[in-house]
Amino acid sequence: MPETTRETDRPQAAARTVDLAFRPATVADVPALVELVESAYRGDASRTGWTTEADLLDGQRTDAEGVTAAVTNPDGVVLVAEPDGELVACCQLERRGRHAYFGMFSVSPGHQGGGLGRAVLAEAERFAEEEWGAVELEMTVIEQRADLIAWYERRGFRRTGVYSPFPYGDERFGIPRRPDLRFEKLVKDLTRQ
Repeated sequence: MPETTRETDRPQAAARTVDLAFRPATVADVPALVELVESAYRGDASRTGWTTEADLLDGQRTDAEGVTAAVTNPDGVVLVAEPDGELVACCQLERRGRHAYFGMFSVSPGHQGGGLGRAVLAEAERFAEEEWGAVELEMTVIEQRADLIAWYERRGFRRTGVYSPFPYGDERFGIPRRPDLRFEKLVKDLTRQ
């Protein structure tokens, strides 16, 4: 990946986090959330941001059924971020005892690189710790996404060396462009903040 596409090198995409509002998503948000997630990770539109997976996967990243399940999960929440009322970022949290799973993290490509992602992650950490008493945030990232893993490491996550297979053959998660994809679990201790 060329250096110019790194998240820290995109000042023109500066997020206006001053007017940033967070709220739980509702079922009415599902179409916009699907569009947001797809734009951040798949297809040519995702290439304008730095979080694209278009070189690793074709097909969809999510669908309305999966997003609806996350939004309506009684042990979870999908947080949306809206600077000036426009839905431009989201993340999913799922309560798992004293841990919280963090996923579906998406920032619209046109808003990447200016701190919006950091603000969403900070809100997710605050929510998991203060609302649920979580002591750790955990997630999985495609191992081949070294730039993304490095971004999380700079924000306090650590690699665990615990891997899980990519769901080859299940097109709900995309169509792999290479045979060696797998996920690595990352964790962040919320009690050290």
